[in-house]
Amino acid sequence: MVSWNLSDIFATVAAEIPDSPALIQGKRIVPWRDLDRRATSIATYLVGCGLERQDKVAQYMHNAPEYIESIIAAFRGGFVPLNTNFRYGPDELAYLWNNGDVACVVFHGSFADTIEKMRDRVPDVKVWIWVEDGTLACPSWAVPYETAASAPVREDWRPWPVSGDDLLLLYTGGTTGLPKGVMWRQEDLFLRLNTENGDAYPETQDLEYIRSKVARNGRPHLSAGPLMHGAGLLTCFMTLSRGGAISHLRKRSFDPIDLLDTVERDHVATLMWVGDAFARPVLRALDEHPGRWDLGSLRTIISSGVVFSSEVKDGIINHIPHVAIADVFGSSETMSLGRSVSKRGQHNRTASFKAKGTTRVITEDGRDVRPGSGERGLLAIGGRQPIGYYNDPVKTAATFREFDGQRYVVPGDWATVDVDGTVILIGRGSECINTGGEKVFPEEVEIVLKRHTAVYDAVVLGVPDDRFGQSIVAVVEPVPGEDVAAETLINHVKSQLSSYKAPRRILFQPHIGRLPNGKADLMALRTLVAAPT
Repeated sequence: MVSWNLSDIFATVAAEIPDSPALIQGKRIVPWRDLDRRATSIATYLVGCGLERQDKVAQYMHNAPEYIESIIAAFRGGFVPLNTNFRYGPDELAYLWNNGDVACVVFHGSFADTIEKMRDRVPDVKVWIWVEDGTLACPSWAVPYETAASAPVREDWRPWPVSGDDLLLLYTGGTTGLPKGVMWRQEDLFLRLNTENGDAYPETQDLEYIRSKVARNGRPHLSAGPLMHGAGLLTCFMTLSRGGAISHLRKRSFDPIDLLDTVERDHVATLMWVGDAFARPVLRALDEHPGRWDLGSLRTIISSGVVFSSEVKDGIINHIPHVAIADVFGSSETMSLGRSVSKRGQHNRTASFKAKGTTRVITEDGRDVRPGSGERGLLAIGGRQPIGYYNDPVKTAATFREFDGQRYVVPGDWATVDVDGTVILIGRGSECINTGGEKVFPEEVEIVLKRHTAVYDAVVLGVPDDRFGQSIVAVVEPVPGEDVAAETLINHVKSQLSSYKAPRRILFQPHIGRLPNGKADLMALRTLVAAPT
């Protein structure tokens, strides 16, 4: 009995539609036949370099066809893909690759200098594969990607089988401590993703079923956020498993014009981005250039990672009235805890969803939160889930917990449950502000601030306070041309939340600046608010 694995799935799709596009970036189109052949060549090359079954292959790249191609190559070879944050410096890279036991790194040329500074600190890396990006030349200690991608393939090149037990490692973290490697079995991951989409796949691998799902003329999916983060990557897996193509933005830094051009040019059908951080600039571009783009192909926008405010959703839908917006709440550990869908004439409260399946809201002593009670609880999800964190049994025990004899993932997100069963997200416990004994979750204050017409973006932080332990500070980016007083915004928050949740200080910035994943750079902002005024 063969278990579901992504190598067999993608090989089946390639055999079914060899000439259809698989990867697209600008004028560059990689058909499924070439993707399959090149992935097998790279896997063959790595076996020849001495990599063993389930050795780790790190992707250290911006979004590009080689990112997904090298991941499929790792699956094909029975290796483990491992995501790498391209913003990391030498110390962070050394920690990540040593913690993850990395044996091979596939990297864009622009990162060669950073690797040079720390390469001697990761002695277990056997192979460095350089991907040309028009910047730095291939170092003497690396091999060009195209050399691996054109390696000859023998019939008996792989000395071990692929399996649903083969892993994908998704490293997550940063704002809550050192990165943690979430270990997903490929079978659990694939079935979990399909269950969330409402598809009942067979429990054991059935490649005929895959063939029946392959779209002959499937339109592309575009992940606008970095593929180094789980949400962007995993939506690509779902598209590829059905024979769709993955479109890539041409520019490395996010540009809303580039995004809208790409959707129009490639006839993108589904788009993945990261909440307001991506949606607000896109909405501004649509407002400033009405009618410029034909977005008739776009059917679904999927958002995950940060808050996507209802006002911005409404603005997007006004410009693209046929689109459905799916706000997905989850993490690398849980996939989706739930989702809410907004369409024209159908609106949902920001940061709210209907719990389905094995999602529960549980008190710290293990009780289900009673709907309408106002009680806070932790989101928990059962069913297929990760094995745990790689090389970290302590954090595994803290996050993967047992309730009523069943194992649940409890990532630390707090929520309440309305009378009708709607789950209202409050925030991550690790970021909770304790001010005068009261708990305040930054997200709920940020949502209210961004409802004000003069506010473009806002981030809320807790800072040390001699009297209250912590006090609340908001960093606000005003809408260009708007002049709003701090007192006005503080009163705006007080009009919608308890007064103790209102910021005691507001710091205005012309541009907050978010990370490529759409999240706030909390370290930089803490330095900013701590600076003398």
